[in-house]
Amino acid sequence: MHVFLAGATGVLGRRVLPRLRAAAHQVTALTRTDDGAAAIRAAGGVPVIGDVYDREELARVLGKAAPDTVMHQLTDLREGSSDANARMRETGTRNLVDAARAAGVRRIVAQSIAWAYEGGPDPADESTPLDLTAAAPRKTTIEGVVALESAVRELPEWVVLRYGLLYGPGTWYAPGELMAGKSQAGTLAADDDVSSFVHVGDATTAAVQALAWPSGATVNITDDEPAPARKWVPVFCAAVGAPPPVDRPPAPRAPWARGADNHYARKHLGWVPEHPSWRTGFFT
Repeated sequence: MHVFLAGATGVLGRRVLPRLRAAAHQVTALTRTDDGAAAIRAAGGVPVIGDVYDREELARVLGKAAPDTVMHQLTDLREGSSDANARMRETGTRNLVDAARAAGVRRIVAQSIAWAYEGGPDPADESTPLDLTAAAPRKTTIEGVVALESAVRELPEWVVLRYGLLYGPGTWYAPGELMAGKSQAGTLAADDDVSSFVHVGDATTAAVQALAWPSGATVNITDDEPAPARKWVPVFCAAVGAPPPVDRPPAPRAPWARGADNHYARKHLGWVPEHPSWRTGFFT
């Protein structure tokens, strides 16, 4: 299969590319820089220079590539800005889908998130509605997710991967990165809010496998153990060499902070995480 990979130099994209090549797929990969192009070549892909915010140029390079499938791994998290990432989900996805349609591409696999569900008592499965009534600042994230997933579904064939919180090398949850810094500073709250994680390697596996998954699948890609922060934060602190979290008075769990259920991916699609729990995965 010929895959057009958008977001090829991001945390997931740079892992997905060599895995696609190992599976004998041809990969044309989008980048904005010469350094990115060199990294893509080194991983076995064919780089194209372009920007998802330049509609005309994106349509030109995607049309010239003439891929079978588009894979959307675009994010904008460099500054930790939810506004920037929402813009990428809204405008970047819109431009990418329009370019794919113009090029006659039928199928897209796209990255979304598993913490956009409305509130509830248990981990959310894929039938749970998104949190459309969320207040700011969460509203910005939800609107970006809705825009991304709605645009993706305009193509004849699509798969949406709702990833849990990514951890592992190169993510915010790696030694020396954002969340490790918060744990060192004692500002990472060990409260009752529930999260679902996924190791970046397992997320990569899902992306490659999704090329063959049924069209119309929206899939939670998370590990097997949704957990409140009061359980996972102490383990994370130990993994990154930070002091144990500071005890604070208990606070009510945010209703939407419920985690996500991975039953569909595991039982129906055959995706099995190599790291089924953050309890051991944080130390890899």
